[in-house]
Amino acid sequence: MGSMTALTELAELVTDAARRLAGVAVRTPVQRSHRLSLASGSEVWLKREDLQPVRSYKLRGAYNLISQLSAEEQAAGVICASAGNHGQGVAYSCAQLGISGTVVVPSTTPRQKRQRIVDLGRGQVELVLAGSTYDQAGAAAAAMAAEQGRVVVPAFNDPRTAAGQGTLVAEAVEQLGFVPDVVVLPLGGGGLISGAAAWLRTHHPEVRIIGVEPEGAPCAAAAMSAGRPVTLPEIDTFVDGAAVSRVGDFTFTIINEARPELFRVPEGQVCSEMLEMYQIDGIIAEPAGALATAALPGPGPGPRLHIPSGSTVLSVVSGGNNDVARYAEVVERSLVHEGRKRYFLVQFPQEPGALRRFLDDVLGPEDDITYFEYVKRSSRDTGPALVGVELGHPGDYRFLLQRIAECGMEVSEVDSDSPFFRFLV
Repeated sequence: MGSMTALTELAELVTDAARRLAGVAVRTPVQRSHRLSLASGSEVWLKREDLQPVRSYKLRGAYNLISQLSAEEQAAGVICASAGNHGQGVAYSCAQLGISGTVVVPSTTPRQKRQRIVDLGRGQVELVLAGSTYDQAGAAAAAMAAEQGRVVVPAFNDPRTAAGQGTLVAEAVEQLGFVPDVVVLPLGGGGLISGAAAWLRTHHPEVRIIGVEPEGAPCAAAAMSAGRPVTLPEIDTFVDGAAVSRVGDFTFTIINEARPELFRVPEGQVCSEMLEMYQIDGIIAEPAGALATAALPGPGPGPRLHIPSGSTVLSVVSGGNNDVARYAEVVERSLVHEGRKRYFLVQFPQEPGALRRFLDDVLGPEDDITYFEYVKRSSRDTGPALVGVELGHPGDYRFLLQRIAECGMEVSEVDSDSPFFRFLV
């Protein structure tokens, strides 16, 4: 592809993919978000890809690629690596097309996603666990493909995958009946933003395109900074649908040409948005599903996009495959991000009434102890205790610190960057 034709060629593939996906991928609704519109001062519209049969947009790319394979390739069967959602798209496509498939997922993939892969495959798909990250699962899938002669179905690093993913934006613009000022998309390996940006730059070049990465895995930003794809030495896998350590070679070429804005948000901010979606909007979003909207202007702490008031904004709820067992961690990360949850190491005097004195003197009327672990050391004057405090309001923290200083005990906060803190959260 020549540099000026890369985007237009991929945009044409998006149009072709839309025809191929008709009757397979659901034409998911575009809904106005009252909450986000009010908070941002803009008109925010959500493309509800969490309502696909596989509860994410990944069905679009997987089916678009697999349905174009030759008879020989289909007979050989397919294999993919996935953090969960792409695997569901591949499993669904294999069941639809009667093709044998293998889905390789890392051990960190939520159980709910693993079970859904098996169920959607309807006997056509084998699930294999390998490694603890998406990239390790990818290496295992590549080795198995070479050994078994199966066709690899990339989660993002292929024009057929990217074209399928991009159909959701073309579809949404058609459904809206107007071209939005801003399109905000989640960004992991780059498949969705490649297809979407190619189509938008070709047909509506005036649109502002923003890709939102999780702070713990900003692989596209790292690639743009280096001028080539680079592998991040360490990533936070919490936003599992977008936690990729290396952007694709193909997707990097498209991103580099399309030049979307890149933005990143902390994982805790994503958790707060997940909870807002659940409690206010009635939307069950997985972390990657709340990634894009977490960056929109709003009242909470953390980095926020600057979007002029009165703009029309299209964003994507990219997935709804959240295991209910993860909500405890979601709540915890949200509280820490918002400054309402703090952990302290307290050296208590080993004397009767010390704990009661600490609670009476330090806690405010709306504060609560959420974690307490104490080890009595009979040979010492003091004993260490680990104390978790949930504040009634984040602004109360300075008063809590003041009361701690006055209590006469040795107290140190557990820093959120420490490995010890990550053990707690």
